[in-house]
Amino acid sequence: MVRALEDSPVDVLLVNDHLSGLRYAPLTALSVAAALTSRIRLGTVVLANDYRHPAVLAKEIATLDLLSEGRVEVGIGSGWMRTDYEQAGLPFDIPKVRVRRLREAVRYLRGAWADEPFDFDGEYYQAAGLDLDPRPVQRPHPPLMLGGGGPVMLRFAAQEADIINITNRTAADGRGVDPADVGIGPLRAKVDLLREAAAARWPALELSVSVRAAAVDRPISRLHPAVAAQVDSLRGTPFLLEGSVAQVTEQVLRWHDELGISYFVLGNTEDAASMFPVMERVKTALSHEITPQESTHA
Repeated sequence: MVRALEDSPVDVLLVNDHLSGLRYAPLTALSVAAALTSRIRLGTVVLANDYRHPAVLAKEIATLDLLSEGRVEVGIGSGWMRTDYEQAGLPFDIPKVRVRRLREAVRYLRGAWADEPFDFDGEYYQAAGLDLDPRPVQRPHPPLMLGGGGPVMLRFAAQEADIINITNRTAADGRGVDPADVGIGPLRAKVDLLREAAAARWPALELSVSVRAAAVDRPISRLHPAVAAQVDSLRGTPFLLEGSVAQVTEQVLRWHDELGISYFVLGNTEDAASMFPVMERVKTALSHEITPQESTHA
């Protein structure tokens, strides 16, 4: 699959981070992908901060960035899937604590990737002259993606991230999505919040959404059952793309123009091949309008 993606219109290969279920360990999988490719960028969407100490993560990411010759993107979040924590015997702290720990971890990562030895004395993490060598190839560090659906995480992302993956707010029990947070209205409100919170940083930010399903030239009924049950609430948002190649291309361009979304993450690997013609058309349409730094990713 990785070799096929290398020769495709896909820009970034992303691996998620959950402990339960049939899933690859993200950093190990991406290290293998780095050896099999030379063009495609490699990232995580997103690492759960509680699973790794930031000193260990900083070392792993720096090594991966070196081995891939500067192709890494680091997505990290506070952790949300309660079943992962329960099955691994990890404490599932309240959201406020997990977010505070993530804030420290982001500061820690940046300090560990800097050019000088790093000292840190936080509530959750400490460092005394930490000197990680080699440093990442990308300076001052690989692009940082922060994801979130609630206002606290979105404001934090607006202030700290290079890429913001806008998600649906997680239910309070950590076992799914808050149904009140689904639809185009909440998404527009989040973009407005991000624009206000980012202030002068806004032009440099890249907005991302995870496409739950892409039904290109196929019946919507063939979608995964978990997504099919949400079709009505997802329709009319960038989280669900459906129709002909031309129609889906128009939808992607619409969300780019209206909301500034330029980074579309396909949540299902099986959707990738059907989206290749769409990716090609979108890139062609945008190539005469914007600079390479503002290009749309898939």
